[in-house]
Amino acid sequence: MNQIDARGYSCPEPVLMTKNALKNGTPLVVLVDSETPLQNVRRFASNHGYQVSWKAVGEDYEITIS
Repeated sequence: MNQIDARGYSCPEPVLMTKNALKNGTPLVVLVDSETPLQNVRRFASNHGYQVSWKAVGEDYEITIS
Protein backbone atom coordinates (compact mmCIF):
# COMPACT_ATOMS: atom_id res chain seq x y z
CA MET A 1 0.00 0.00 0.00
CA ASN A 2 1.33 3.41 -0.98
CA GLN A 3 1.40 6.13 1.65
CA ILE A 4 2.25 9.81 1.56
CA ASP A 5 2.70 12.15 4.48
CA ALA A 6 1.25 15.54 3.59
CA ARG A 7 1.17 16.81 7.18
CA GLY A 8 2.52 20.32 7.50
CA TYR A 9 1.82 21.25 3.87
CA SER A 10 -0.66 23.94 2.84
CA CYS A 11 -3.12 23.49 0.00
CA PRO A 12 -2.82 22.86 -2.84
CA GLU A 13 0.32 20.85 -2.05
CA PRO A 14 -1.45 17.82 -0.44
CA VAL A 15 -3.73 17.54 -3.50
CA LEU A 16 -0.75 17.73 -5.88
CA MET A 17 1.12 15.13 -3.82
CA THR A 18 -1.97 12.89 -3.94
CA LYS A 19 -2.33 13.34 -7.71
CA ASN A 20 1.30 12.34 -8.27
CA ALA A 21 1.11 9.38 -5.89
CA LEU A 22 -2.01 8.01 -7.60
CA LYS A 23 0.11 7.46 -10.72
CA ASN A 24 1.60 4.52 -8.79
CA GLY A 25 -1.86 3.03 -8.24
CA THR A 26 -4.17 2.38 -5.35
CA PRO A 27 -4.78 1.84 -2.53
CA LEU A 28 -3.18 5.03 -1.32
CA VAL A 29 -3.11 6.39 2.23
CA VAL A 30 -2.68 10.15 2.64
CA LEU A 31 -1.86 11.67 6.03
CA VAL A 32 -2.93 15.28 6.61
CA ASP A 33 -3.05 17.45 9.71
CA SER A 34 -6.08 19.69 9.25
CA GLU A 35 -9.60 19.72 7.85
CA THR A 36 -8.85 21.90 4.82
CA PRO A 37 -6.51 19.40 3.11
CA LEU A 38 -8.78 16.57 4.30
CA GLN A 39 -11.72 18.08 2.42
CA ASN A 40 -9.64 19.04 -0.64
CA VAL A 41 -8.00 15.61 -1.03
CA ARG A 42 -11.33 13.84 -0.52
CA ARG A 43 -13.01 16.07 -3.11
CA PHE A 44 -10.20 15.60 -5.63
CA ALA A 45 -10.24 11.80 -5.30
CA SER A 46 -14.03 11.55 -5.41
CA ASN A 47 -14.22 13.79 -8.47
CA HIS A 48 -11.76 11.48 -10.24
CA GLY A 49 -13.81 8.35 -9.54
CA TYR A 50 -11.97 6.93 -6.54
CA GLN A 51 -13.57 5.51 -3.41
CA VAL A 52 -12.54 7.55 -0.38
CA SER A 53 -12.69 6.84 3.33
CA TRP A 54 -11.03 8.64 6.21
CA LYS A 55 -10.53 8.48 9.93
CA ALA A 56 -9.11 10.71 12.62
CA VAL A 57 -5.82 9.53 14.09
CA GLY A 58 -5.07 11.68 17.10
CA GLU A 59 -4.96 15.22 15.78
CA ASP A 60 -4.30 14.07 12.21
CA TYR A 61 -6.42 12.44 9.50
CA GLU A 62 -5.77 9.31 7.47
CA ILE A 63 -7.43 9.27 4.04
CA THR A 64 -7.63 5.97 2.19
CA ILE A 65 -8.17 6.13 -1.56
CA SER A 66 -9.03 3.03 -3.56
